[in-house]
Amino acid sequence: MALVVKNNLSALSTLNIMNTNSTALQKSLKKVSSGMKINSAADDASGYQISERMRVQIKSLDQANQNTQNGSAMLKTAEGAVSSTVEIIKTLKQKVLNAANGTNTDSDLAAIQSEMNQSIDQINDNSNVTFNGKYLVDGSASSATSATKSAFTNESLGTATTGSSTLASLTNRDGNGLGIVSGDSVSISYVVNGKTITTSMKITDGSSGTKISDIIGKATGLSVSTSATSVVGTGAGTSNKDGQGYTVHSTDGQNVLTIGTTTAGVSHSLAGFTINVTDKDGNAKKDVNKVLDNFTEAITAHDLSKDHSIQLQVGTKANQTISVGLNDMGAKALGLQGQSSTTTFNLDVTTQSRATAAIDVLDKALQKALTQQTTIGSAESRLDYTSQNLTTSSENVTNAESTIRDADMAKEMTEYTKNNVLKQASQAMLAQANQSGQGVLSLLQ
Repeated sequence: MALVVKNNLSALSTLNIMNTNSTALQKSLKKVSSGMKINSAADDASGYQISERMRVQIKSLDQANQNTQNGSAMLKTAEGAVSSTVEIIKTLKQKVLNAANGTNTDSDLAAIQSEMNQSIDQINDNSNVTFNGKYLVDGSASSATSATKSAFTNESLGTATTGSSTLASLTNRDGNGLGIVSGDSVSISYVVNGKTITTSMKITDGSSGTKISDIIGKATGLSVSTSATSVVGTGAGTSNKDGQGYTVHSTDGQNVLTIGTTTAGVSHSLAGFTINVTDKDGNAKKDVNKVLDNFTEAITAHDLSKDHSIQLQVGTKANQTISVGLNDMGAKALGLQGQSSTTTFNLDVTTQSRATAAIDVLDKALQKALTQQTTIGSAESRLDYTSQNLTTSSENVTNAESTIRDADMAKEMTEYTKNNVLKQASQAMLAQANQSGQGVLSLLQ
């Protein structure tokens, strides 16, 4: 190799190697200091893309998990309000049973009524509970529902029972006669729009005797019907579909007697319905009443409403939501309060007969509140499972992202040490290469 001084090729080659070692050392320093083996797309283009998508997925899963926890907190707030209402209704049932007892004076009943008024007012306060400024159980967060009429069914009466059946010919579900005879008296008590109404009549026998339709006909706003499979017939202004459009059927799929309202909406809802048969001496015929008075609410009255249910975003994609509809838990919706064009009035227990009718109203109100409480509890349970699933998913995606992007610190420290030694070695060799040109000076002496 020729001895030259203009181009120090050895030094140039060594310099290039030193620069390569210096670049490798810088990369090693970055990996060790950041803990990641991919710090930019230049390190691993495809790995960087996959990792970034996974990071977005992790953040999305964590936010969805936060959403479920916020939703659960909101539902716990709603459940607390409904639980308080349930406790109030329990107390009201106790007070109404007291009012229905014949030992009370008018002043006693007035005191019970005053206490009821305060409790009903508290139920309305409970229905106005909010979470983050959002009203929950005042009806503003309800699911879509069509306008429906109240419907009460009796599955204890014989399957052949219709509105035209005479009371004296009534049978139970097994076909056995109830034992209603001419001379007995029948009275009905019902509550519509918070007003308690009672009516009674003597029972006559024979083919032209007192019919079910006769006693229902004396009740303003009520109708009677039957159906072979659905609990509510299509006649007399009733419907066999609930607010969500589902057909409601009897338990055994057989004919049932249905008492319903003729007008849809909460303001016309039937909150309670009882029938009482007494003999000519005024004694209640308990075996008869046990069958005849066994009416349960099959369809709850609703006002027409669009879908205002709360949508909880619990997934990382569009429309991965949980819909929670919360019914109105106010006193009016529970049948404990009514309203006319000029005034609002509460369930009346100022007389013994009205207090007796109110017992059934509170039973129905309690069932509505418990049904809502069950709905809320089911949604809470589902959110708990959703949160667990999201937590597991986030953990698994994080593990996968770590495999792609996180640095193996032991390996990277080994690489860093190697690159550091190589850089120092190349620096030393560059110094030696720079000294090689000094040999030319000996030729010039």
